[in-house]
Amino acid sequence: MFLQVAAASPLLAAPADDPVYHVVTRFSPAAKPGMPGPYPGQVVRVHSEKSIDAQADKVDRAVVKQMLSSGMRALTGDTRDEDAWARFISPQDVVGIKVNCSGAPRICSAPEVVAGIAENLVAIGVPAKQIYVYERFDNQLQSVGYPKYLPQGVTVTAAESSRGSILGYDPRTYVETSFFGEEDTRSNLVRLVADTLTKIVNVPNMKEHQAAGVTGCLKNIAYGNFSNVDRSHRFEKTNTRTFIGTLASTEPVRSRVVLNIMDGLRGVWHAGPFSNSARFRFYPKQLMFGTDPVAMDHKLIEVIEEKRKQEGAVSLFDRSRDHLGDNSDPNRNRYIREPGHVEYAATKGLGVYDNAKIQLKVIEL
Repeated sequence: MFLQVAAASPLLAAPADDPVYHVVTRFSPAAKPGMPGPYPGQVVRVHSEKSIDAQADKVDRAVVKQMLSSGMRALTGDTRDEDAWARFISPQDVVGIKVNCSGAPRICSAPEVVAGIAENLVAIGVPAKQIYVYERFDNQLQSVGYPKYLPQGVTVTAAESSRGSILGYDPRTYVETSFFGEEDTRSNLVRLVADTLTKIVNVPNMKEHQAAGVTGCLKNIAYGNFSNVDRSHRFEKTNTRTFIGTLASTEPVRSRVVLNIMDGLRGVWHAGPFSNSARFRFYPKQLMFGTDPVAMDHKLIEVIEEKRKQEGAVSLFDRSRDHLGDNSDPNRNRYIREPGHVEYAATKGLGVYDNAKIQLKVIEL
């Protein structure tokens, strides 16, 4: 059965030039949606100077395991790793680990982090064959080399083996809108999410994004789970502010994303989401944990804003057309950024944006 929703409420229609979205899905909302989950407004940040050698760009896998353990225990209050993970995943689940490889191989969901997550899933009884590490584009995914880090039997797969392929998407679940009169007005859900996965662990990076402002939890599960999304930012004025939250709130994505672990071992503070210039990379040396993607992305904005301030760069929230241009200059950008997409997602019920209501727990290892 198809469920159709015309997103034309006064909220979505403001400002006047915002697009109208038509959401078509064959999935009903879960009784307990994954987002914002059992810990709304709660974020755990685990930092360790030992996690990565910035000079050698080498990750310490043992330290990452400690960070995963500390973060999960702090989030849930459990004293055993197995109990913490079992709050979100059962042995019967088919689990997707949604990685971000848009900046690969320089910046991506670190294989040491992804492997640590997979190992914890196996430890609570999830068979390796029921774990999928996935991304949209195969060439980006293959550049990382995840298989050599993962438990044997884990599948690494992409929705598009070649750019533009549509076979990896569900024709019956999509968000439709026209941004500029484009011919293809639909963005379809990744077929693996629609047909196979029962739970998703979201593993974004700490990155600035030229159009969206940041690319964190929300953008990774939105643009990373649907086709034909780059059309939202073809011009200087983009539609990322409302498109990201609309995609992220579409079923079954909203219900199946049960945990976010943000990889901030490495980061990008300008000219993201790619990492073509070493000048714009940095090393936050941290992981963030939570079930609330809005609260986590608000904290991501703070991290990127602070780094940009240190570097003498304009704010992510700057909207002056005087700063449009060649982004080899950190005070110029190709688009007017829309970090407001994070606050907008809160209006879709995806989490808590108000900083006064966000509880941040910081752990130093």
